Amino acid sequence: MDTTQRTDQQRSADRRRRELLEAADRVVLRDGPQASMNAIAAEAGITKPILYRHFGDKGGLYAALATRHTDALLASLRAALDAPADRRERVEATLDTYLAAIEARPQVYRFLMHPAEGSAGGDHGFDVGKHSAPLLRRMGEELAQVIEERLDLGPGSQQLARVWGHGIVGMMHAAGDWWLGERPCSRTELVRSLADLLWGRLAAAGDRVGGPGF
Repeated sequence: MDTTQRTDQQRSADRRRRELLEAADRVVLRDGPQASMNAIAAEAGITKPILYRHFGDKGGLYAALATRHTDALLASLRAALDAPADRRERVEATLDTYLAAIEARPQVYRFLMHPAEGSAGGDHGFDVGKHSAPLLRRMGEELAQVIEERLDLGPGSQQLARVWGHGIVGMMHAAGDWWLGERPCSRTELVRSLADLLWGRLAAAGDRVGGPGF
């Protein structure tokens, strides 16, 4: 098989995978954690064995969807951090971007973060920690990298940036999960309260010399 043929086959496989993920997204938007492989296969117009051929099992499909949505969310968070505004406004914008994302697509959020709630269509439920913890760790590492690039935290800056990154993501996740379930206040009020909690040390830290600024 020559290189051109292999490239064409890979492009075709990638396109088909994207189509299947889009079908899965539609089912997840409708069914949340109850989304089943049977329903996703039906939405895509294929049989379940073909879906297994592409993703292995529901865990493989979950991982692919998680990467897709986490990539999009991280891009939005970085855009908020890069916005032409003062530091406090960017902190609030970043918090609001996360909360707006889970508010706009609550079924997707529940599928990704509470997959054990779903066992429809004969599918087994997930171990929440096994599947959702890597998403939070990835977000924590990404935020830690942003903090280290932009803020002068003094001695031990790399470790401190990771503490802050994972701590902030954990706070956003826990507060957002509670807020999405109970809606005890407006999104604006929650953003302001969380920013107040973070602001003292963030306000005191200087920008890293030669960095993009924060």
